[in-house]
Amino acid sequence: MFGFLKQVGDYTREAVDAARNLTQGLAVTFDHMKRRPVTVQYPYEKLIPSERYRGRIHYEFDKCIACEVCVRVCPINLPVVDWVMNKETKKKELRNYSIDFGVCIFCGNCVEYCPTNCLSMTEEYELAAFDRHSLNFDNVALGRLPTSVTTDPAVQPLRELAYLPAGEVHPHGVDPDRPRAGQRPDQVLASLKTSAGDAAGNEGESATSTTNGKESAE
Repeated sequence: MFGFLKQVGDYTREAVDAARNLTQGLAVTFDHMKRRPVTVQYPYEKLIPSERYRGRIHYEFDKCIACEVCVRVCPINLPVVDWVMNKETKKKELRNYSIDFGVCIFCGNCVEYCPTNCLSMTEEYELAAFDRHSLNFDNVALGRLPTSVTTDPAVQPLRELAYLPAGEVHPHGVDPDRPRAGQRPDQVLASLKTSAGDAAGNEGESATSTTNGKESAE
């Protein structure tokens, strides 16, 4: 008798646990059914890359001194620096510079350690090609100015979800005047410029007060 009651109790407990787990799973499903899909209609709509996004590398030939620091700090020794030594000036003369983006891991070490700042990361991420050899950019291709999502008239730029209002997950049709959960890159730069200007103004005022104090003491 007691064995039969124990089996009935175990069966009831397992049935209740199964029903609770099923209810929890369906609750998550029904919660997502109320939300609108977060879909970007690429290529007619594009997300604005983050401020420190590591896209295609931009190269300035005139600033390069062929020091090969980028080659030494690259984890895969990727940049190819072609130079010759000028016997008269005893300086390096750069002939060609190339980076194969089919192999590049976009770590940004070459940009970080470049002594002349001739390398910089851009927001360009569309590097697809039919031939992998076309991903090997020479100094001419690297010197091309990057394409900007925000200035392309044929594309509607969309802000990232981090810049949407609190509780909003769909970027389409959001009122631009609504307060955002975070600051956009242009707002961050504006606040940095304002703080830098205030700091410079405070330093100027302190320097002026110091000078006036010295003059009064004399």
